[in-house]
Amino acid sequence: MMPNFLFTSESVTEGHPDKVADQISDAILDTILDKDPYARVACETLVTTGLALIAGEITTDCYVDMPKVVRGTIKEIGYTDSSMGFDWQTCAVLISIDKQSPDIAMGVDRDGDIGAGDQGLMFGYACDETPDYMPMPIWYAHKLAQRLAEVRKTGILPFLRPDGKSQVTVKYEDRRPIACQSIVIAAQHEPHVTHKEIEEAVVEEVIKKVVAPEHLNGETQFFINSTGRFVVGGPLADCGMTGRKIIVDTYGGRGHHGGGAFSGKDPTKVDRSPSYMARYVAKNIVAAGLARECEVQVAYAIGV
Repeated sequence: MMPNFLFTSESVTEGHPDKVADQISDAILDTILDKDPYARVACETLVTTGLALIAGEITTDCYVDMPKVVRGTIKEIGYTDSSMGFDWQTCAVLISIDKQSPDIAMGVDRDGDIGAGDQGLMFGYACDETPDYMPMPIWYAHKLAQRLAEVRKTGILPFLRPDGKSQVTVKYEDRRPIACQSIVIAAQHEPHVTHKEIEEAVVEEVIKKVVAPEHLNGETQFFINSTGRFVVGGPLADCGMTGRKIIVDTYGGRGHHGGGAFSGKDPTKVDRSPSYMARYVAKNIVAAGLARECEVQVAYAIGV
């Protein structure tokens, strides 16, 4: 990589359709593991207009009221009005769950040990660009997405709706982040608000509350709802599915990615727990001052 370059990463809010699906899958997983720590869970979710479809393979002795979990998650995200085309009270919830394949189970459930639930490769990455040892583009993108949810839920910007995205392009010189070259925000909103009102509010209450002044300069470009309108959003506008935001969930395109998603998977699934451990190792190497950036790869064979 050249010493001077631009790098862009994006994030999404909790109301983005794919993130809604991720959160539903993880809510079901968490509820099951809370009752049965040894359960085997691979839960996938699809959300679209007026519908949440839950599928996958789950082996457990406990009972979970899945429609209740699904609706509670949707409510917490903020889809509480049927005018959005998707809300916690009126959406249909369909469940299609089977048990884990016995051919997989025999490799995972071993005497005194746990085998890998699949083959695959995973990566962990860390760098010293931010206090959390994350690359600056994805670090700022996450914080902007989180701020969009915060100002909506606290009433600072009450005209916002749950769906939204952020995107940050950072300028690097000598491989070090210097400033934000551009910031893109897509914020779903109520129909009565003008584009100018949204633009001014997002710049003042979101961007300037998140991005450090030294990373904003006269050249930084802001693109707020660049089509001019974002009223129709969420699962009404786009079908959402578990596992489609794997780059958002990791390092925003920095480093490598093995291709597996995290959400809805118990710790025996190698897509998830080894990725966390690889990140833990990489982060501690950077935190100890042994390297400015570090990437760790691991790989597994099923049952081993």
